[in-house]
Amino acid sequence: MKIKRAVLLVLDSCGVGELPDAYLYEDEGSNTIVNTAKAVGGLNLPNLEKLGLGNITVIFGVSRAKNPIANFGKMAEKSLGKDSTTGHWEISGVISEKPFPVYPDGFPEEIIKEFEKRIKRKILWNKPASGTEIIKKLGEKHKKTKRPIVYTSADSVFQIACHKNVVPVSELYQMCKVAREILTGKHSVARVIARPFIGDKGNFVRTEKRKDFSLAPPEPTLLDLMKKKGFEVVGIGKIDDLFGGRGLTEVIHTKNNMDGMDKLIKIMEGDMSGLIFINLIDFDMLWGHRNNFKDFASGLERFDSRLPEFLNKMRKEDILIITADHGCDPTTPSTDHSREYVPLLVYGELLKSGMNLGTRETFCDVAKTLDEIFNLKGIKNGKSFLKEMSEGFFEYEG
Repeated sequence: MKIKRAVLLVLDSCGVGELPDAYLYEDEGSNTIVNTAKAVGGLNLPNLEKLGLGNITVIFGVSRAKNPIANFGKMAEKSLGKDSTTGHWEISGVISEKPFPVYPDGFPEEIIKEFEKRIKRKILWNKPASGTEIIKKLGEKHKKTKRPIVYTSADSVFQIACHKNVVPVSELYQMCKVAREILTGKHSVARVIARPFIGDKGNFVRTEKRKDFSLAPPEPTLLDLMKKKGFEVVGIGKIDDLFGGRGLTEVIHTKNNMDGMDKLIKIMEGDMSGLIFINLIDFDMLWGHRNNFKDFASGLERFDSRLPEFLNKMRKEDILIITADHGCDPTTPSTDHSREYVPLLVYGELLKSGMNLGTRETFCDVAKTLDEIFNLKGIKNGKSFLKEMSEGFFEYEG
């Protein structure tokens, strides 16, 4: 019997400890899940505990399982950077040799002038900012002037915020496409992000209509290879945004983590064969960047509570891989992503269980393993961990 369906589940920002080069990113001391657990006096994650999360590292409230039902380890990021695009690309087999450009002082005058010329409007701000704070600061001025708010962060992003009653969301998306066309060459930022908001002065809030316009990966990814070979490739959450819409046969957007789990469980009830790639964004967008460790912890516990429902939908020919794309420690002074190891939990009835997969040198090991499972023969980076989990358990064309 062979594995027919893989679920690759990314807990966005859920790192498990600083990488050796974290000092280069000013991220010493970052340890997203561990520090969050300490900050709230312990996490209650019984289902992740059974899988083996507590076997990866010491987490307050999460015991080390004597007989974990999954295989466990952690992975280092080999790419330069610590953003979502870089992390997801590496999980899918692509190592980024250069970090994406960042703009701590705002975007160059030539970029802004060209953008204003093409959208036929002046802009506001053009500096780093918190997305929730900048709409509080400039939301009313934006409504009066109809100028889009352009801002960046420590990540490689060009973000555009507009009130939906001032600039319709469809027009905001078109502005983002213009920015994406301009931001090329040395200014190839990882993502242009539409940030629509609603409300009135003192009560501006962002909507769920966020949309990312990412660069396309520079080479074929796991998604491309699977699609080319005729497998279904379903992206849930912001997966299509992170891959420039490439390599997917079905795109499912989500409102939040729990909506993502709802849609994942519904897909599991069908007969699709191939890859389901899901990102749960709330850890990053709502809690990590806002240093909200209490809700971060609650979010982990809510996700854990949904795991039995999901696991009950898994079939014998399924494999589940739970990991992350970087850290975003909500307990440190920084509100930016953090350069961290990410967890690795691998579960399936056709696999051995309780195997320590150790510390992997690159996130690409996930792609290499799935490449081997589905006999793609196209991922050049990474080292498969399939043999140590499966020898004598199921057939594969390795």
